[in-house]
Amino acid sequence: MDTVTARANANIAFIKYWGNRNESLRLPVNSSISMNLNGLFTETSVTWDTALQFDTLVLNGTADQGKALDRVAKHLQALRDRLGIVGYARVESSNNFPMGAGIASSAASFAALTVAAVGSAHLTLTEPMLSALARLGSGSAARSIPTGFAEWYASDDHDQSYAVSVAPPDYWNLVDVVAVISGEHKPVGSTQGHQSAGSSDLQSARVAGASARLEQCRKAILERDFGSFAEVVELDSNLMHAVMMTSRPPLFYWLPVSLTVMKLVSEWRAEGLDVCYTLDAGPNVHCICTQDSADEVRSRLSNVSGVREILVAAPGAGATII
Repeated sequence: MDTVTARANANIAFIKYWGNRNESLRLPVNSSISMNLNGLFTETSVTWDTALQFDTLVLNGTADQGKALDRVAKHLQALRDRLGIVGYARVESSNNFPMGAGIASSAASFAALTVAAVGSAHLTLTEPMLSALARLGSGSAARSIPTGFAEWYASDDHDQSYAVSVAPPDYWNLVDVVAVISGEHKPVGSTQGHQSAGSSDLQSARVAGASARLEQCRKAILERDFGSFAEVVELDSNLMHAVMMTSRPPLFYWLPVSLTVMKLVSEWRAEGLDVCYTLDAGPNVHCICTQDSADEVRSRLSNVSGVREILVAAPGAGATII
């Protein structure tokens, strides 16, 4: 079959996904909402070949025989089972941003893998179908399939748990200024974290309020109301990390510099800058701001000791074949 290459952007969740109602299908306990990040992407090429004896993976230029290949092969098997694809696949994938550090590398990777694999098999699927399939590899990959600002529906049913675009990339001129504090691969990945979320006494309270927070966030996006947006985005991030810290065993993704940046962002907003913070499962701080505030936020972050690198991303498109 043909080799097909797809590109998918990472995304940053404003209302978080943390914990599953069904682990094997990665069906989330609550719906979530996010923004694709233009320019922070994974490119993945897939070639199905009936002569192959097993799936192969070249990741960032190096043949992989470890956990990454195991996870890719598991996802490809799910696609074979559900779509009737015959043969194994040669996969080549590369990221242009740090992996496993809280910048949604698995979301971009499995969205790109799904689109490329389906394309290489000469299948035509709807966007919701692609989103649901991507979810099987990494839950947040569901949100990297549609364009711009995306909402991922929680459901007890595979076919109903997918993401849709609630606004195109150019709807609101938000910018994610990422303070990269560590590019190291986190010792406990998100998959393990989702499995332990229910061990926190705080998870049930987080989930109970998630729907109201999502409504506030969606409304704030559609009305371009930064004050309401900032309030709910920071609250939701803090709630997720509170669950992580009170899980058994606890997960501490924040580093001292993470806390410094979070505190500074709150001070900057009090001074009048349109900026708020959110963190995924990692120490890096996503400083979400309006275009008018982006240069000033980036300048101030560059003076913070311990910030190793600054990445800047506007709202991005959905996954696509290139």
